[in-house]
Amino acid sequence: MKIKEGFRLRHLCGQHIVVGEGVEQINFNKMIVLNDSASYLFEKVQDREFSQQELAKLLTDHYRVDAQRAFADAGAVMQKWIEAGIAE
Repeated sequence: MKIKEGFRLRHLCGQHIVVGEGVEQINFNKMIVLNDSASYLFEKVQDREFSQQELAKLLTDHYRVDAQRAFADAGAVMQKWIEAGIAE
């Protein structure tokens, strides 16, 4: 999976917001608000391919969460990113 070209994470008023920038995202008219852990993951994988296992490893390395929970959470984040149209 990969974050689609043209999406950037911005920090505004204490919020983590993904916005579409550039010609690739000219018709994208949403702002996606991420929580702290989703923002952390987005920053780590923004410019590269990644898997659910890699996201889970990032979560277990950064937060005190067990591997099974991290894997489930990583899958949920990936699904939400796909539904929002920011990853493929």
